[in-house]
Amino acid sequence: MEEEVESSSVTLKPPAIRLYGRQRGHPLRPRQQRLIDESLPRMRFALSNATNPAEAFDVRPEQVWLEVGFGGGEHTAAQIAAHPQVGYIASEVFENGLCSLLGRLFPEAEEATASTPPMLRIWDEDARELLAALPEASLDRLFLMFPDPWPKARHTKRRFVHPGNLPLVARALKPGAIWRVASDDPTYQNWVEEVMAAQTFFNVEAPATTRPDDWAPTRYEAKALAAGRQPLYWSFTRRHGV
Repeated sequence: MEEEVESSSVTLKPPAIRLYGRQRGHPLRPRQQRLIDESLPRMRFALSNATNPAEAFDVRPEQVWLEVGFGGGEHTAAQIAAHPQVGYIASEVFENGLCSLLGRLFPEAEEATASTPPMLRIWDEDARELLAALPEASLDRLFLMFPDPWPKARHTKRRFVHPGNLPLVARALKPGAIWRVASDDPTYQNWVEEVMAAQTFFNVEAPATTRPDDWAPTRYEAKALAAGRQPLYWSFTRRHGV
């Protein structure tokens, strides 16, 4: 039986131990299937590289960043273009999201032959498995952009921002590293505020209500703004000595 975790306002279950929702949004088209079969294997971050993640890239990076749940890939593509010296690990489990990013990187009919981006690798399993395998203090930045809010109370254990996940995240981040989180969902926004107010791993400042200049836009942000929802943008700084 799962041991429950107390929050300031609700009794929580620990984070889910299995990955939810690994399903295709719709059957893959031939081009998408080629991307999964031919392009993805060339881009995967191997678990064997986790002990020294900088060695996974074609050029030794100045820093290593991780994005958890890259969705359509817009944010990932913008970050690697803006920071060519950074080794970027992009994590996503949904095949349609993987295809969206891979389709940006590999031209039609060149899925198996086009050059791979030298400073980008893809992790297509549970991001928590990778975080657990990485060395302590190995990441310089972490991104969680517009995650699925899992709005029902019984689904709180599925949220990546969770008291049970924070030690895992904090362990992998260097002191002074930044964890960026964005959400437009009011339930998730309140949840982030509650969870982060009760922890000691990160310095917490009030979120921005306008996307900062060096934050890349995403399709989910655009949908939120079009629907009249107010996104919030947090930057949490990993504390020293905690």
